[in-house]
Amino acid sequence: MTSSPSPSGYLASVSHHPSGVVPRTPPRRLPALLRCCHPEPALAVTVFVTALAVAAGHGPAGAAAVGAAVLAGQLSVGWCNDAADARRDTVCGRTDKPVAEGRLPARAVAVAAWTALVLCVPLSLLAGPGAAAAHLTGVAAGWGYNLRLKHTLLSPLPYAVGFASLPVFVTLGLPQPVRPAWWVVAAGALLGVGAHLVNVLPDIEDDLATGVRGLPQRLGRTVCRWLAPLVMLAAVGVVVAGPAGPVGTGGLWLAGAAGAVAAAGTARAAGPRSRRPFRAAMVVAGLAVAGLLGSGTRLV
Repeated sequence: MTSSPSPSGYLASVSHHPSGVVPRTPPRRLPALLRCCHPEPALAVTVFVTALAVAAGHGPAGAAAVGAAVLAGQLSVGWCNDAADARRDTVCGRTDKPVAEGRLPARAVAVAAWTALVLCVPLSLLAGPGAAAAHLTGVAAGWGYNLRLKHTLLSPLPYAVGFASLPVFVTLGLPQPVRPAWWVVAAGALLGVGAHLVNVLPDIEDDLATGVRGLPQRLGRTVCRWLAPLVMLAAVGVVVAGPAGPVGTGGLWLAGAAGAVAAAGTARAAGPRSRRPFRAAMVVAGLAVAGLLGSGTRLV
């Protein structure tokens, strides 16, 4: 099998259906388009960052503006991903992808991605130029991953930059802008790398078959199954130990729970496609997010 073509062309000019066939039924554009934006992670990240904005001291209007900008950015990255991967998804027979199913032309998804990106700029600027620069850097990192970096050893870098940029966006957008504490940015970066590993796990074989050789694909499924929960656990450790002062009882309980979940997900024998490490990583990530939200004004 030949290697997959460069994905950047799909977003520059997509004028034909990637599968080369006419859609079987008239496309229902909006539902299919919403499926292409990766709605679950987009909504999860938006809700988390909006809650983080409230915890950091944003009022209702400021938190809503932060949430709107983050949602636009997440939508642009999600649609960019499906537009860039249209031909690969068709080759792999992805039944969860409307473009691969022939229900939506790749051009429509590319147009949606660019539209959301354009909207993301003024929405980010509502928080101020410094905050906007931080957020748009993270969004650009997501586009860079989709268009090129997912094929390289640097594939975790855009995730680290994208997630680390979110608390910077929140705190620089406060009425009196301030930089976030170092440990908040570090925890965000670790959560991003863990999210990358978890996201890639189900598709490693398909990725390798179509020429995608990022760092997780080169490490292999077994290594990633162990590594994902451990990276998330490191994020919890940073959240617990990072703030100034002694670690409280709540932090100890949080770290203990995260350690137990990570051990349960990785230490016991499981089949190569077991979803236990994936679920463990998600639970540990949720504990890290809970710790960040509970830190409140200590974020700055």
